[in-house]
Amino acid sequence: MPGIILIGTQWGDEGKGKATDLIGTKVDYVARFNGGNNAGHTVVVGDETYALHLLPSGIVNPQVTPVIGNGVVVDPEVLFKEIDGLESRGVDCSRLRVSESAQIIAPYHRVLDRVTERFLGKHKIGTTGRGIGPAYADKINRVGIRVHDLLDAERLRDKVEASLHQKNQMLVKIYDSSPIDVDETTDELLKLGERLKPYIANTSLLLNRALDEGKTVLFEGGQATMLDVDHGTYPYVTSSNPTAGGACTGTGVGPTKIGRVIGIAKAYVTRVGEGPFPTELNDDAGEWLRNQGHEFGVTTGRPRRCGWFDTVVTRYATQVNGLTDIVLTKLDVLTGLNEIPICVAYDVDNGDGTHTRYEDMPVDQAAFAKATPVYETMPGWTEDISHAHRFEDLPAATQAYVKRLEELSNCRISAIGTGPQRDHIIQVRSLVD
Repeated sequence: MPGIILIGTQWGDEGKGKATDLIGTKVDYVARFNGGNNAGHTVVVGDETYALHLLPSGIVNPQVTPVIGNGVVVDPEVLFKEIDGLESRGVDCSRLRVSESAQIIAPYHRVLDRVTERFLGKHKIGTTGRGIGPAYADKINRVGIRVHDLLDAERLRDKVEASLHQKNQMLVKIYDSSPIDVDETTDELLKLGERLKPYIANTSLLLNRALDEGKTVLFEGGQATMLDVDHGTYPYVTSSNPTAGGACTGTGVGPTKIGRVIGIAKAYVTRVGEGPFPTELNDDAGEWLRNQGHEFGVTTGRPRRCGWFDTVVTRYATQVNGLTDIVLTKLDVLTGLNEIPICVAYDVDNGDGTHTRYEDMPVDQAAFAKATPVYETMPGWTEDISHAHRFEDLPAATQAYVKRLEELSNCRISAIGTGPQRDHIIQVRSLVD
């Protein structure tokens, strides 16, 4: 089986666990390919629940080799805290492999993230303050620190000194903050590198050899399509590529080795942080969705913004990622509604008395920010759907809702999440054939 890419189709938090479970024991490697410790996700095994932030979900499966690819930015302090927490619960993390080319989040990246966000005021992006953006900026500016740099004291000090030469000027003269000491930072990173050493590997070679041997690799993205730095709601995006193409650049595996691209879509939509969100509900309906769906961030605890399903966004995700399948999650949250709106298009006021209807994603982000959703309403249902095992077991109104989403999304829906438990899922067709 070639590689399988698993990604979010909206703004994240779609619930990748349902799809991961369906792929299950057929996975030999789980490779994280983008983002940092700002992308929390929950994994449930039996009665145990694990909140992961940086580690791939495969870490809790003893038969899987978890990999952190070169496209990830790694905060070693967070990584070790997460490893220590898992090992204290009996999870063996020795199988973890970290790309020697992955970028490091240094202490000064976290400092810069926080002071910059405060400085932006009303123009803030809504970052988590974990240093992700500044670390990616250093990567692109070619002054970043890679994992293998932590093993060479002389090279590491040179890189830290070069990076802090400019940053300390900014901290002192622009942000009125204290400068960061080069030697202290270097010593701290060297100690972290010593502990990281057993996990470091040429992960591109590792994954390519695994695929050549017929093993299954699941490429796991953090965040989601609409937060992609190139294809998302720029500038209110993450600093990496959580779209399907990012799986290749973020691991060093070519696109010809990818067999399936599975998109995860929640039966409604949520978003955290700043930025436009056409179907957002700032009313009782939005609060109802938030409480019914327990929509609070795994990593940050922030309440998520909630809205109705947006098929313009999903069609765009199908296009950008080349989706082969969609896993629709949290359909049960909609139980009890008399009717359910679906966004089928946008209406944008051009400011001159005319309006434009968009059935595809506007290229102009200003148009997207002004978009008013055009809704089509479907009948709701009141029946408990959590015990349905086949699509035909669902109420007629539920089936109609799913079929309409499939039609409007331009992609087949291959699995449906029907309840909070991991086995509350209907598999319409296999995700690994």
